[in-house]
Amino acid sequence: MLDLVLKNGKIVDGTGNPWFRGDIGVKDGIIVSVGSIDQEAHKVIDVGRQIISPGFIDGHCHSDLMILDHPNSDIKLQQGVTTEVVGNCGLAPAPLVPSNADLLKTYIQPVVGNTSWEWPWETVGQYMDHVAKSSISEHIATYVAHGALRIAVMGFENRPATPAEIARMKELLEEGLRAGAIGLSIGLLYAPGSYTSREELAELCSVLPKYNGLLSTHIRGEGNNLLPSVAEVIWIAEKTGISLHISHLKAAGKINWGKVMDALELVEAARARGMDVTVDVYPYNAGSTTLTTVLPPWVLEGGIEATLEAFRNPSLRARIKEELSHEQTEWDNLVCSTGWNSVIVSSVNSDKNKHLEGKHIAEIAEMRSQHPVDCMMDLLLEEDGQIAIVYFHMSDDDVKKVISYEKALIASDSLNCEIGKPHPRTYGTFPRVFAKFVRDDKVLSLEQAVRKLTSFPVQRFKLGKRGLLVPGYAADITVFDMETIQDTATFADPRQFPTGISHVVVGGQLTLSHGVHTHKREGSLIRAQHCCSHHH
Repeated sequence: MLDLVLKNGKIVDGTGNPWFRGDIGVKDGIIVSVGSIDQEAHKVIDVGRQIISPGFIDGHCHSDLMILDHPNSDIKLQQGVTTEVVGNCGLAPAPLVPSNADLLKTYIQPVVGNTSWEWPWETVGQYMDHVAKSSISEHIATYVAHGALRIAVMGFENRPATPAEIARMKELLEEGLRAGAIGLSIGLLYAPGSYTSREELAELCSVLPKYNGLLSTHIRGEGNNLLPSVAEVIWIAEKTGISLHISHLKAAGKINWGKVMDALELVEAARARGMDVTVDVYPYNAGSTTLTTVLPPWVLEGGIEATLEAFRNPSLRARIKEELSHEQTEWDNLVCSTGWNSVIVSSVNSDKNKHLEGKHIAEIAEMRSQHPVDCMMDLLLEEDGQIAIVYFHMSDDDVKKVISYEKALIASDSLNCEIGKPHPRTYGTFPRVFAKFVRDDKVLSLEQAVRKLTSFPVQRFKLGKRGLLVPGYAADITVFDMETIQDTATFADPRQFPTGISHVVVGGQLTLSHGVHTHKREGSLIRAQHCCSHHH
């Protein structure tokens, strides 16, 4: 007896090959047959010519803590996602050193969020073990995050690491890789990642080859400095002989639109030299991050308290205002070319400012009869530096170019969304790929889109035998209707589940049935399959 049979589907198997009609048979969490199935099963679902696809992989997101606070993962399962990759952009809740715990928490809070409970881990391996023994309804894999490493060892200090500090960071990185982390993630836009030279990063990355670990990068600048920033991470990977993945590739700021083509040429040139380089992209022309990222880098030194102190100092305040008023060569002043009206407040902590969520800074400044920069600094003071923003700074044309690029996979980059109005990508990324880019704009074929969400990220992030609908592979499966699949989350009203995704199977268990969570929790922690991890 099989556990489950999905009958009469259009099977898109994840390879990129054309769909074919057939059934899928599942037993003990594994796909056992694909084709025409007459075997008896405990449950048979006639999917009525809907698409049967491998479960989608969200290869870049920030659900490190949400997966523990919201183990039903409704937001992702409703989109057909069965696996999330966390620990991105150098931001993660481990390693956690008690003396620097508060620094780490304020550093990751705007992106990863926080919890009402104390974190019961110190090392990355302990975080992974904690996730592994939690009852969750999708799979999770993680990177070791560079920002968390640096904070553990040297706090927010803006200086090169000493040889002893580098040695300690390498130990912490190696501990995580041994435990099955998929590599190292760096976030060079965020302090203290931004304080790290390429040489120091290359030294740290020298640990990766032994574990076949991947370097995943939020590059230093996505605006005027896009091309030197891409060149920098390629240099690091080339110097150390490692694989490189460039996250959420984009050209930010009107002045830079079109530069993604040059960035992709740098990637192609590196591949032509024998380097293993890939990218990911999310299917929207707005990003989301923390409001402090618009500030000059020197303002962020020493952590959030120091930043707020600078806002209280009239002469530093004047300097910040002056620097934000014109283009900069040393760092990306995105607001300058894009304008304060493209910076939307998506979440604040205080009740008194709740009414500002969904409004842009230019509008709020007008309401308060203030200069936008003064308004921005005052808001950060009022909110203890914790403000998330949605930022319209990309061109649709660029987004389409990267989405259709053969070596680009698609991921959500969703942040924690406990409060406020999150970026709609949190609820809409995966259905949007099919509704907009396959069905409406015809940028991708159905089969290309499925490959970019399934077998490609699985191969890239070493997620084991899943991501293809073939016998012997994990039964992580998504069923959807190509005609009705639609993201309904908007920037104004982002907390909306999509339509058209009927069934999601995780680990062989029907976890979403006719769009409703069955409370099955068959998710697991995925440890990267490093070729040599058994020899240590």
